[in-house]
Amino acid sequence: MKLVFAGGEHVPVTLADGVTVVGAAADAGIQLAQPGIAPRHAQIERRGERVQLQPCAEPVRLNGRPVRDAIVLKAGDTVEFAGVRCRAVHAAVEAEVEDRSTRMRSALPRFVLRGVSGPTFGRSFGVAGEMVFGRQADCDVCIPISEISRRHARVKPGAEGVLVEDLDSANGTYINGKRVRSGTLRPGEELALDTVRFMLLMPGTEAVPASASSAAPSRSSGVRAVALIVLALALAALMAYFIGTW
Repeated sequence: MKLVFAGGEHVPVTLADGVTVVGAAADAGIQLAQPGIAPRHAQIERRGERVQLQPCAEPVRLNGRPVRDAIVLKAGDTVEFAGVRCRAVHAAVEAEVEDRSTRMRSALPRFVLRGVSGPTFGRSFGVAGEMVFGRQADCDVCIPISEISRRHARVKPGAEGVLVEDLDSANGTYINGKRVRSGTLRPGEELALDTVRFMLLMPGTEAVPASASSAAPSRSSGVRAVALIVLALALAALMAYFIGTW
């Protein structure tokens, strides 16, 4: 069993067989220097799987209730020594949870293809390795419509994005509207297998579609052009008025 301190007052402690003293004394097995901690505040005795908490000073609380006599300590219990709170956990369970969390983080794909049209709309496909898109049931991503070839395209993660390869499809593979035999799809760009479209995303970041970023300057340029034309017409009208009245 292990004690994990919520406020970081002490490093996590794995309880060994025998008696562990909790207190402010220099020779305490778990030394706590916080206010209210007695030199020998409590002791914890472990015999095999059985763990017993024995208060030696007050206050000691177990799951929020005052404790004055010896009591069995179980995994999941919360213990307070004069305001210093810790939680009892199974050391093996904690190690397993940490290992699972590490494995899950390492397994997260760097790139994700999000369906934005057709039968894959709203679905996400993590690109952790090589994947084949096509109509056949044994494809990694099966799209069972007639517009998609049996084995339409292959994708795999690369250094800057996803590497795309057309597999001699009938209706073509496109990156941002341009038909390609092979190419690199970068975050925010669009992949189309005929009319079935995907957006490439990176988990934890916001990718701005290339079409959106390129459209913004053109719209602002158009507004400026209209403003200049209106200004020129106004100046011409003003000059004509003064010439006519001079």
